[in-house]
Amino acid sequence: MKMGGKNSMVRALSALALAGVLSIAANTAVRAASEVKVIVNNTVITSGDIAKRAAFLRLQRQGGGAAEAKQQLIDETLKRAEIARVQQSVSTSDVDAAYARFAAGNKLSPEQLGKILEQAGVGVDHFKQYIAVQMSWPRVVNFRYGSANRLSGGDLVKRMMEGGGNKPVTTEYFLQQVIFVIPESKRGAITAKRQAEANASRSQFPGCETSKAFAANYRDVSIRNLGRLLAQQLPEEWKPLVEKAGDGMTTGTRVTEKGVEYLAICKKRQVNDDTAAEIVFRAEDLGKKKAGGQDPNSEKYLEELREKAQIVNK
Repeated sequence: MKMGGKNSMVRALSALALAGVLSIAANTAVRAASEVKVIVNNTVITSGDIAKRAAFLRLQRQGGGAAEAKQQLIDETLKRAEIARVQQSVSTSDVDAAYARFAAGNKLSPEQLGKILEQAGVGVDHFKQYIAVQMSWPRVVNFRYGSANRLSGGDLVKRMMEGGGNKPVTTEYFLQQVIFVIPESKRGAITAKRQAEANASRSQFPGCETSKAFAANYRDVSIRNLGRLLAQQLPEEWKPLVEKAGDGMTTGTRVTEKGVEYLAICKKRQVNDDTAAEIVFRAEDLGKKKAGGQDPNSEKYLEELREKAQIVNK
């Protein structure tokens, strides 16, 4: 989900909250009837889609108008298809949570933010689709290029010498994933009940060694060993929950596309081996790329998708 990186999304969304800009955009939003304007690999982009993105650009005080809006939507369509192909999408609940956090950060309820977006000609669904791509695309890029970005032994030594000759220390976790499964057909009906069950079960969790026997006491509960993960490898949506939980404890619950989940901390310790050093250095490099709003791998990946795509302008 990267139009210009996570920081650019934050800047864009912060701009969205400016009341004066919203007022102007609300008065100038385009209400054109939808007609097909572009077909990207059989996916249609309509004039209505373009009008919404153009309104969003105005909220961000960005130029380019309809032409820029169309190009952004073409790129997002390519990204969305690739996200689905490699199965690296964030869940609907992750997007909803990000939307709610943005609203709260601007002292708005989700409903109030929704009204503002509708008045501005952007709409909640368009905004959430944008968020979903922005959150998912970095996963795809990392999935594609993660192993290719490994540091050589010489690079590791050089980085360690730059840091005074010491290997960086990080936290190593051994985790299990506990999933109270919710069938898609029953998601609306039993989610609250399943979340209550999951929350209640946390105090009864006996530890990772006997977790499968524990799961057998509940209906439709699965246990998945996640193995070793360093702090820098934790998924962003789980990281604060894992860091808050103590050794041998469980995290808070999250509603995901699978059901209601929490993680068990089987073991936690401080490590400073070569593998940990490489992961720490790579995380630092990724942080620098995000701060600068540039990721050459992201642009290279997107360019490949553009070259292979069938894009028909109407």
